[in-house]
Amino acid sequence: MSDWIDVCALDDLDDEDVTRFDHGGHTYAVYRCGDRVYATDGHCTHERVHLCDGLVMDHVIECPKHNGRFDIRDGRALGAPACVNLKTWPARVAGGVIQIQV
Repeated sequence: MSDWIDVCALDDLDDEDVTRFDHGGHTYAVYRCGDRVYATDGHCTHERVHLCDGLVMDHVIECPKHNGRFDIRDGRALGAPACVNLKTWPARVAGGVIQIQV
């Protein structure tokens, strides 16, 4: 069975922003786009760089090292050098708190 884990308050994350969240030995990247939230692996699949240092725009995270791009909604790699998709997790806002299901 999976649990919903609190990440942070929705208001703590700006629109089109990303934060790093560590839980259970895993690093996640948690994103806000308007009132929608998303969660993916926290490292780029190309070089394991932290995605929380990347740029989010129009549901796309760009890796800060080699500009690999991923769709944060489904983890899909959008072009070289990133060619392996990110894993994603369900995310929601409950009572003003961002939660992910792990």
